Amino acid sequence: MCQQHDDDCDQPPVTPLSAPARRAFLRSAALAGAGVTVAGAVAASPAAAAGTEDAAGAAAADSTVDAQHLPAWRPDGDSRRFTLVVMPDTQYMFDEPSITTAPIEASFRYILEHARDDNIVFMSHLGDLTQNGRKAEFDGIGRAFELLDRKGVDYSVLAGNHDIDSNTDDRRGRSPYLDTFGPQRFRGRRSFGGATPDGYNTYHLFRAAGREWLVLALDWRPSPAGIAWAKKVMADHPHTPVILTSHELVSADRPGQEAEFSDHGRQLWNDLIKGNDQIFLTLNGHYWPAGRTTQKNDAGGDVHLHITNYQNRYFGGAAMIRLYHFDLDRNTIDVETLSPWILGRSNHGLNELERREMELTGPEDYFSVPIDFDQRFARFAPIPQRPARPAQRMVVPGTVAYWRFDGSHQDGAPIPGGGRFPDLSGRGNDLTLVPAPGAAAGSVSWSHQFHPDQPGHGSIRLAGGKSPLRGGHLQTANGAPLNTATFRSGYTVEAFFKLPADWDGGRDAWSALLSRWGMSGEARKPQGDPQEPVVTLSLSGGRELQWCVYPLNSDGSSTNWGHELRLDTWWHVAVVNDSRQTTMYIDGCPVVRNPTARSIGLTTLNLPWMLGGYAYDGKLDQTLNAWVGDVRIVDRALRPDAFMIGR
Repeated sequence: MCQQHDDDCDQPPVTPLSAPARRAFLRSAALAGAGVTVAGAVAASPAAAAGTEDAAGAAAADSTVDAQHLPAWRPDGDSRRFTLVVMPDTQYMFDEPSITTAPIEASFRYILEHARDDNIVFMSHLGDLTQNGRKAEFDGIGRAFELLDRKGVDYSVLAGNHDIDSNTDDRRGRSPYLDTFGPQRFRGRRSFGGATPDGYNTYHLFRAAGREWLVLALDWRPSPAGIAWAKKVMADHPHTPVILTSHELVSADRPGQEAEFSDHGRQLWNDLIKGNDQIFLTLNGHYWPAGRTTQKNDAGGDVHLHITNYQNRYFGGAAMIRLYHFDLDRNTIDVETLSPWILGRSNHGLNELERREMELTGPEDYFSVPIDFDQRFARFAPIPQRPARPAQRMVVPGTVAYWRFDGSHQDGAPIPGGGRFPDLSGRGNDLTLVPAPGAAAGSVSWSHQFHPDQPGHGSIRLAGGKSPLRGGHLQTANGAPLNTATFRSGYTVEAFFKLPADWDGGRDAWSALLSRWGMSGEARKPQGDPQEPVVTLSLSGGRELQWCVYPLNSDGSSTNWGHELRLDTWWHVAVVNDSRQTTMYIDGCPVVRNPTARSIGLTTLNLPWMLGGYAYDGKLDQTLNAWVGDVRIVDRALRPDAFMIGR
């Protein structure tokens, strides 16, 4: 029963603007123009929207005019954030003689109006475009799709069981579906890759995040020849991630239930999906409710299988769309589901059922999928390793020390006490390994691990700690030029490092990547801890980097703080002083807690520097538990594009 606030169930009630959720209200503001236009054509109310084919034709004519005012569709193919739009079964809106174009046109307008903000790169329809597969029904939906055609939007469609003779496979011959959405509709489009000879299976290519992606749009029942064609398409694009769209694959009997294969879906999995590692995501309609599952393919990779279908909901689903927001920096796909038609009319009053349907926020319709894209695609599209760069290229003007730990050493080979590490800047600031008293052999060792943007392909593993002291540290010699440097004109200190997965804040806190012997009290700095070193780049118990130094122009310390760092991850840190202020950068990005006080140079007592050691009260207090890669010190401020991470 349609419960209204007045006696006319065909006319939507006037509802307060505060009725929709805040997020829905904000969306509706952007959609209001499209909603008014559509409502004026055929959708002033659900009853008016259920018009005839003539009404659909009138709406299409209005759409031609409206399309001129919609923004151009120009997706950013290099942005690492992009959106794939999915539209499932629209059949109840195209059920002759009841043909209703307003909801689907509102969805298409949404795609165009949000194309830039969401970086929409492609749209996939999952089949059952129509209820009976008749020519008049396909004429109506075909005209609606012309809005996308005129704007050049890349999209795919496929035949569901209601679109064709469901008792045949993709060799069935001519049909109204094929006349409307066959390969002839896509030829000449930049995304269209090709089709099977029968025309019922197609593939499409789009560019996003700087790479090529492939959409397979498979028939309701692909024949063995159709499956072989799909395999060849992937073989012809061996390095391309694949999204497989099909009308039927998985189903969920009730909300919240993990999706399971249908009989046909199991066959499609066995014949095509599980043996082709490129397929990482499948999308299908046909069944309801919405659901999902994850399966392992033959290569051990995750395949995410999603069903999305809303034809069972109010107004046949109102041409709801699902948005898959890919974010390759966050290694996440954020998924949301909404009805642009209902959202676009929310300022004009919605009936009770519409208010429930404008956005779906349950766990099967609003969720995130974590995917490590680089790792998932590594077997067929590994990221090329950045080559090592010559040491001399890193010795930029002003370099006073440069240490790297690459070479032909065996991974894990112990480094004996007294081992020497040359200063590649040529300034004579060599390092020597000083083992902790009683340190076990191998507690400092060579490693083949390194940051992916590190110039030198290698590192040292310092398995340090305290209570008792373990491992060891590296140290400049007495009389090394670096010991007396005050950096009055500025400096840049850089290091690559990784904390192990078992790094413990209670055990490993306040160990230092880099520090300078000499207490602040000895340097006559009355403000601060008189027993702490005059320079240290340390790690707090919260895995936050701390650059704590005593500048030449101050009686106290100046401290920069980073943020909590993930373990078992390579990082690059740079601390830059321009003779006025000091800024810390993590992986080339400035942190928030950079002091604004004037800071000139670094205090020195002409004592050695340590890599991996921290002294307190004039005694070695702790050694570092980490991998350390290239380290460079320059006597001037460098811009981020000149850091080792970028050069």
